[in-house]
Amino acid sequence: MLLQDLVTRQAQTRPGSLAMVCGPESIAYGELDALSNRIARLLVDAGCGRGDRVGLLIPKSIPAIASMLGALKADCTYVPLDTGSPPARLAKIINACEPKCVLACAASAALLETLLPIPAGSTRLGWLGPGAAPQRGDLAFDWDAVGSAPSAPLPNRNTPQDAAHILFTSGSTGTPKGVVITHANILAFLDWAAGYFAPSSSDRISCHPPLHFDLSGFDIYGTFMAGAELHLVPPELSLLPHQIAAFIRKRELTQWFSVPSVLKYMAQFDVLRQDDFPSLERLLWCGEALPTPVLMYCMRRLPHVTFTNLYGPTETTIASSFYTVPECPKDEKAEIPIGQACRGESMLVLDDALRPVPPGEIGSLYIQGAGLSPGYWKDTEKTRAVFLEDPERGRMYNTGDLARLGDDGLFYLLGRADSQIKSRGYRIELGEIESALHALGVLRECAVVAIRSNGFEGMAICCAYALPNGASLEPADLRVRLAELVPLYMMPSQWARFDALPLNANGKVDRPRLKEHFTTAAAAAVNQVGGALCESRQA
Repeated sequence: MLLQDLVTRQAQTRPGSLAMVCGPESIAYGELDALSNRIARLLVDAGCGRGDRVGLLIPKSIPAIASMLGALKADCTYVPLDTGSPPARLAKIINACEPKCVLACAASAALLETLLPIPAGSTRLGWLGPGAAPQRGDLAFDWDAVGSAPSAPLPNRNTPQDAAHILFTSGSTGTPKGVVITHANILAFLDWAAGYFAPSSSDRISCHPPLHFDLSGFDIYGTFMAGAELHLVPPELSLLPHQIAAFIRKRELTQWFSVPSVLKYMAQFDVLRQDDFPSLERLLWCGEALPTPVLMYCMRRLPHVTFTNLYGPTETTIASSFYTVPECPKDEKAEIPIGQACRGESMLVLDDALRPVPPGEIGSLYIQGAGLSPGYWKDTEKTRAVFLEDPERGRMYNTGDLARLGDDGLFYLLGRADSQIKSRGYRIELGEIESALHALGVLRECAVVAIRSNGFEGMAICCAYALPNGASLEPADLRVRLAELVPLYMMPSQWARFDALPLNANGKVDRPRLKEHFTTAAAAAVNQVGGALCESRQA
């Protein structure tokens, strides 16, 4: 069994059943299978073969997901590219994965032009969707060719151990890391999820995350495994909580899965009605901690819905643990665990010598099992640093998270042990932001830290910087320049200029002191706003 077989199986038994809905457009399983077969044939004709990478420079859409399946049917590995990322960052990813072909469309045409050549002399272009294709010598096929290509299936040479996709995440050196995920990795998680959540062909399932985010793999392939309907959530709705709620109601979704920031936003703007979303059966979140007050808000208004917390880094494929909340917490300070390991996975809390710590004590969280990635794309050093070959336990992944095992047998997450954070569900290496700032060539020194935020993002990114003597540069100018190198979700929300950054006794930047500075500044800003509101009401 390979991932693309999930669609083919549905097409053979239920070809007219609805597979996917995106805005006013929809596609049935038979049509989706045929479309992906045609894309696969054109990729093969363009020279793509087993193990070759296919870059997807296409926004979340029906053609994008058909392209994912087409790449798999051509025995290739697809690489979802974030069309919202700066060209400089995308260029690093494309140069790293060396795609045989990049698939693009009119929506990404301007971005494509800034990336050319990608990379020089070795990548061909496939044009998907309406609109004139660019007249280029490396154009392998256009949308008209897709429509006329044979739809008969191709034989596959891949095995479950072959890579299905490479997902690039933030890297501490400033270069994104490519996490290799195999068919077997994803199918192992789907097999567990199918047994636990028991989705059926009558389900209507959300697809909220972008395609370069690993959570989307559960939405897409979990839906296809069940023969259900996949409803693509427009990305512009993420900051419009009223419209997110309206989307769930209108589509009569039975399952919603997202990062917690969406739920925080809905709670902040009080968009949920009592007994809202009558069709919704399951609400899942993953990617970061969901504040208990937000969970209580949602559970009180949606008493008919089952709430499940999933946890797992990209390197362990979608999720490695789960916790279904048995009842609405009674205390806003109640700690929500990440639960227990999914079937086929195991979790260990170890000390620095890789010895198990007793229940209740804090240690580093390691994960073993079927979801473990083979490692990072063409980076043996980084792979060996976190994927450990323990002589007694076997292969395990060091998550970099701190955790403890409770007396109740459940795991509790306590935060990061390094400079990596989660904000709006995105995993962010603060070092990558620092590297980008240094690359601007206008700062004498800088440091990026994160502090807890009361906003929907969870963690606020803060930048302290110092300029060369005589230089003048405001945060607004830095933001404009930095936006060319990092995506918006990595942009600091707080800035502070120093004559010189504070140092600790060892002569290193005193990051705890910087965190204290930004925390105090944030609290002062909140008090100032609160005071102004009080004066306004009194007036």
